[in-house]
Amino acid sequence: VQLQASGGGLVQAGGSLELSCAASGITFSSKTMSWYRQAPGKQRELVAIISSDSSTNYSDSVKGRFTISRDNAKNTVRLRMNSLKPEDTAVYYCNTRVGFRSYSGQGTLVTVSS
Repeated sequence: VQLQASGGGLVQAGGSLELSCAASGITFSSKTMSWYRQAPGKQRELVAIISSDSSTNYSDSVKGRFTISRDNAKNTVRLRMNSLKPEDTAVYYCNTRVGFRSYSGQGTLVTVSS
């Protein structure tokens, strides 16, 4: 299983970014995919999740600002982030599970300046 996240960068508060995660080694269309983030000195937290039927759920901290989506034809999951805040600064990871095992990519850094 390989998950390759991209799209991070430096953005000013109020700006937008879109993260992408290309997956391989899995039957992507049947998998629940998620985005986590980990800020410096903090625990990793679940940001957004999308199931195989494209139903979604979000953490309260990003609800209304972030949108998770999936493209089964391209084995890709995306995270559109609008109205970014400095507290959104973190390394963002995409994640999936195969059986009892959890897989995360290498992460992509998002830095939001005030």
